[in-house]
Amino acid sequence: MGASPNQSIWELISRPGVRNLLISNACGVASSVTLAISMGVHVYALTGREFDIALVGLAEFLPTFLLVLPAGTLADRVDRRSLAAVGYLLEASVAIAGAGYLIAGGTGIWPLLLLTAVYGTARGFVNPAARALPANVVSREDLPRLIPAQSTVWQLAIVITPILIGALYGAGPRYTFMAIAFLNLVAARAVKRVRFHSPQERIVQKPGFRTALEGFRLVRETPLLLAAIGLDLFAVLLGGVIALGPAICVDLVDAPASAAFWIRSACGIGAALTALFLTKKPLNNRIGPRLLLAIAIFGILHIGIAFSSSLLLTLLLFAGAAAADMVSVFIRTTIVPLATPDSVRGRVLAVEAVFIGASNELGAFESGITAQWFGLRPAIIFAGISTLVVVALFAVFVPDLRKLDRFEDIGA
Repeated sequence: MGASPNQSIWELISRPGVRNLLISNACGVASSVTLAISMGVHVYALTGREFDIALVGLAEFLPTFLLVLPAGTLADRVDRRSLAAVGYLLEASVAIAGAGYLIAGGTGIWPLLLLTAVYGTARGFVNPAARALPANVVSREDLPRLIPAQSTVWQLAIVITPILIGALYGAGPRYTFMAIAFLNLVAARAVKRVRFHSPQERIVQKPGFRTALEGFRLVRETPLLLAAIGLDLFAVLLGGVIALGPAICVDLVDAPASAAFWIRSACGIGAALTALFLTKKPLNNRIGPRLLLAIAIFGILHIGIAFSSSLLLTLLLFAGAAAADMVSVFIRTTIVPLATPDSVRGRVLAVEAVFIGASNELGAFESGITAQWFGLRPAIIFAGISTLVVVALFAVFVPDLRKLDRFEDIGA
């Protein structure tokens, strides 16, 4: 207990269970992000329409939304490591099929959208299982230290992987799908090797609709959970414009559409530096106000992106927005497991996956539609202003979140 913060972090990461968890999550997140970028860039290159970028987001969102009840229940009933591994293997199969389609000379977007939907189905099962694992791998006291360490590894993977995948895309899109398949295979192997600190509490009652709904019920009846998840939901849904990266590069900053990979890497750098800072100096007070401030900054910087005509400035603004978002992610991903009993954690995190994880894809759909209707710049301005409005509403109407001071105040 007398160890310095740095020593305690390295001791935590050196544990085999934690190390394998970090590898699996990093590879899984990196593969998911790069698949979304690759699909968006390739579809936009084929058609030149923002609407088709929106369709990619919708194809990935719908399966996760439809599977929220069965996937969450399954994550509380079976070994979460096995469920995540099967999902990663399905994702690898989709990436291999995508590579095969491109090698065969396919140029239609509908087969790509179908593959994206299958990938979204796999993510629907991976999300609740993988997101619930950290609370089983370390003690409750260690969880606030694991979350920023996990986020740092994620973001480093997101910084490095899009650069490599972007280079591979230049050689041929099929190579990007082969690399994504490899990442998912590594994730599947690593997650199966995760060791638990505390056993998983599995539900024993027969599966049914009422059992599946317990995740929704707990979120609805716990104001802090509802506020933390809901705030990020609306911020990401209305304010996320990163899916428009190919269009931003071509239409606003006069760069090739493939520069969208650089945007994703810039976001990774901003988020990784913030996560690294939080690893060394975790937030320990004024948690609620800092969450609200972080999302407000996220919205302001997106308004700046709309007026930028420089690729470098746009990359810096995206990096800053990602840094603010990382503060939000750290706070939310610490609040949710601390406020959730393990026996229902899979179902709650399945709800969170739809509200947060999948809202990235639905946000991509919303951004693509508004850009197609009103123009790219007005769509980005609308996203930033909408985020600020959401923050103001939550600050006024959710006092539990506004008054939250320390993580220790949260009880499951």
